[in-house]
Amino acid sequence: MDNKYLDYILKIRVPVTVFFIILSFAITYFVSRPERDGIGYAPEQPIPFSHKLHAGEMGIDCKYCHTSVEKSRFASVPSLNICMNCHTVSRKDRPTIIQLTTAYQNNQPIKWKRIHRLADFAYFNHSVHVNRGISCEECHGDVKNMDVVKQVSSFTMASCLDCHRNAKVKLNYISSINNGPENCFACHR
Repeated sequence: MDNKYLDYILKIRVPVTVFFIILSFAITYFVSRPERDGIGYAPEQPIPFSHKLHAGEMGIDCKYCHTSVEKSRFASVPSLNICMNCHTVSRKDRPTIIQLTTAYQNNQPIKWKRIHRLADFAYFNHSVHVNRGISCEECHGDVKNMDVVKQVSSFTMASCLDCHRNAKVKLNYISSINNGPENCFACHR
């Protein structure tokens, strides 16, 4: 190989390549940061809904509305027919319930804004966690006292691994809990 060509590679190509690799990692890191950290994220919903009233004061179990949480990897956003189980009778004259009823009668879903989101490359199964007795509050916070639901936990690999490695300490209310898997393929498929 010619010395001039080797000099060119070492002085120009390698530094430029390294620069672009570092730049791409930095851009990826900062672009995905709000999705990773998201703590405090509380979007305005199309219809105001108080978890404090429903789950807190009225004591409605999370699983009543989030029906698939015990059977699926997703907790599911409640469909309007779940709301209408009560609101065909209860508080029908309230403006927000009128909005719900109108959408229900016109077969139009409410476009709720998602609050809790994992990166697309991470796999999480709600049913595995819920069926082991892990409470919703562990990740979603004290929703029963939130008028407006907000993200209170960081959904990062570090926070998941912290719980998987220290389950007996963090989840001491579950007597038979074991630490979760730590292998890559448990969450990255």
